[in-house]
Parts: sequence; C-alpha cells; structure tokens
Amino acid sequence: MKPEHQAISFFFPDQEIRDLTPIGSGNVNETWKVRFSSGRCTILQKLSPAVFPDPDLVMTNLKRVTDHLQQELKKKNDTFIKVPQLLYSPGGEANFLDHQGNYWRMLSYIHDSRTLTVLDSPTQAREIGWLLGCFHQMLSTLNPAMLHNPLPGFHVTAEYLNAYDAISQQQSQPVDSREQWCTGQIEHFRDRTDVLECQREELRTGIIHGDPKVANFLFSRESNTVISLIDLDTVMPGLLLHDLGDCLRSCCNPAGEEIADPRKISFDEERFTAVLSGYCSQVPGLLAPKDQELLIDAAWLISFELGLRFFTDHLAGNQYFKVRRPNQNLHRALVQFHLAQSILKQRSRLDLLWQRIMMTQKNSTSSF
Repeated sequence: MKPEHQAISFFFPDQEIRDLTPIGSGNVNETWKVRFSSGRCTILQKLSPAVFPDPDLVMTNLKRVTDHLQQELKKKNDTFIKVPQLLYSPGGEANFLDHQGNYWRMLSYIHDSRTLTVLDSPTQAREIGWLLGCFHQMLSTLNPAMLHNPLPGFHVTAEYLNAYDAISQQQSQPVDSREQWCTGQIEHFRDRTDVLECQREELRTGIIHGDPKVANFLFSRESNTVISLIDLDTVMPGLLLHDLGDCLRSCCNPAGEEIADPRKISFDEERFTAVLSGYCSQVPGLLAPKDQELLIDAAWLISFELGLRFFTDHLAGNQYFKVRRPNQNLHRALVQFHLAQSILKQRSRLDLLWQRIMMTQKNSTSSF
C-alpha cells in the first residue's frame, strides 16, 4: 500500500476513498485532497523531513495557533473567516509516521474556496492585506513564548549567506551567464542584508505566519473575497516586517514566478498600495515607527533573501525546494533578484505611496 493510502487509513480506517488528488504548487510539503465515498473531503499532507527537522514542534504550534484563532473569531462572532483544523485518528493521534520516517497529517477541507498563484487585481491584493492584518491582530493576544521555532535560522539572512559561501567555495567559477549575474547580485548587496537585524530591538515582534504568499490565501469560489490563510507550518515568533515584506513580495509581482524572462518583472505599485491599505485597516497602531520606516527595505530584503536561498539550493543540487524541471531553482532565484532590483528602482515612489497610506489611516483613526 502506498504511504498516502496508509496515512488515510490511519486517520479514517472505516472510510472508503473515492478520489485522491494532488493539489497546490508548494515548494516544500506534498498535499492531496481526499474525497471519501461518504462525500466528506479532507486535506492530507506529508511534511518535508528536509525542511522540518522536528515535526512535533510544527504540530504543537499548529494546534495552539488554530485553537487561539478559533477562540478569537468566536469572541467576534465571526463565521466568515475559516481556520483549517487538525483532524485526529480514532486513537487521538494528530500525525502518522510511515516506515520511511515521514510525518503525515490530516486537516479539515475548506469548501467553496480557490487558490491563486498570481493576483488578477488590486481588489484581491487589498483582501490579502486585510486578512494578514486580521491574522496579526488576533495573534497579538497570544504569548509568542508559547510557540516553538520550527525552523531555526529562518529569516536570518546572515546564515543564508554563510550557507551560500560554503556551497560556492566548493564550486568552480560559474560559466552560465545567469549564475554569474546571481553571484554578482549577492556580492553587490551582501553588506546591506542586515538592514532589519541591526535594528531588531526597535521593530515590532509577534507571531508571524512565515510564508504569507498569494497561494496560501484561500479566496471564495464565487468572489474575490479572501476567506482563509492556510499552510501554518511556519508560524513562529518573529518580526511582523518579515511577514509583511514577504506578502508584498508575492502580491506585487503581477507577472508571477513562472515568467519566461525574469528581466521583465516589475514590482507593482498599485498592488503595493492595495495590500498595505487592507493591512492597515485592521492593525492601527500595531507597527512601530521603525517598522514604518523600514517597510520597503523589508520587501526588498525578503525578495533578495529568497533569491539567495533558491540560488544556494540550485548550487547544492536542489536539496531543499522541490523542482519539476532542470534549473528551476536557478530560474526562481532570477525572478526574486530581479524583483528586488525593481523595488530599489522604485524606492522613492514607493516611499511616497506608503507615507500617503499612513496619513490616510491616521486621519481615519483620529476621526472617531
């Protein structure tokens, strides 16, 4: 029996499977939609052992965060936002360990929803910003000390640089022009990558999602309304700017990450404005003054950092991120580096737009 069928039988031993369909385009975990003969649907996931060295920490965080979110939504009498829930075996276990050492889990399925990899409109971008703001606001009442860090070194750019240096020293000089360009970007911006870390004490920390990209937001099947934020494996204590910067990185690239020519990528200011307007409508006062000052640096840094990670994994033989074709991680790196470059080119304009958003929010708040 295949491991995925073993896992399903572990959680639902008496249910007959009608369909088992791979879903999503994640770079780490493997995900299936399970449909039983009864009509019930669930989500089955295999956690990547290469990414999560201690899956028990992931599961503990997931339980605490989803329980807290449910409590907060109940207080607000909010039945619109949906939170994925862990499902348990008849024996009360939340995970299944197969003979190869892989961890499996079962989650509730959120009906009448759809995912996007690229946004079609600023309206969708505002919705994503709004839900990320709701997420941060609701989790601001949960003590970050109650969560584990499932990914030590996550968003510590200096460690990613060290990993790159260790790999690149084992390689011969790149002859591929794309690799040469990536190497040049890393060396050019190496000394700028501590822009958040060196000012961490003045930045707002809290519980972050860790991967708030477009594909991790569920939209209503019938509208452009966001109803859920999924893939909570990377929830952990961290800088709010890491989440917000990552969200901007993903939302404001209308060309998407599969664009044939990464040189044509441009960071979209209309989506930038929409994400931040939605976010600020939910979190007045949550960002510190230094957060506001370094917001665009955060969007640049996360784009650069992800490019660095993709490029390092390309050089290392694709050990971390899943690939479906040759040089895919190299292409991913090019996309992120060109996106980071576009952010810097538009820095003055983005600063002006951000100032206007903050002023609008301040005026709106003071009017009550």
